[in-house]
Amino acid sequence: MVRDSQNENVLQRIFRPLTDYVRGTRAELRKVVWPTREEAINLTTIVIVTILAMSLFFGAVDYVLTALFRLFITR
Repeated sequence: MVRDSQNENVLQRIFRPLTDYVRGTRAELRKVVWPTREEAINLTTIVIVTILAMSLFFGAVDYVLTALFRLFITR
């Protein structure tokens, strides 16, 4: 949409980008295919399990490397 900026007042020129952004965002959100409740629960479970597994893995790696570092320092 082409607008004649000379016919707009100061407030319209200031707030035009904001209103265009909000309109564009609403239009894009209408296009989104939202997951079902079951899909959201399954995906959340996968994320939580993955985070826990990676936390345990990196915690174990940190523990081993700390132990090795202390072993080399104390010698």
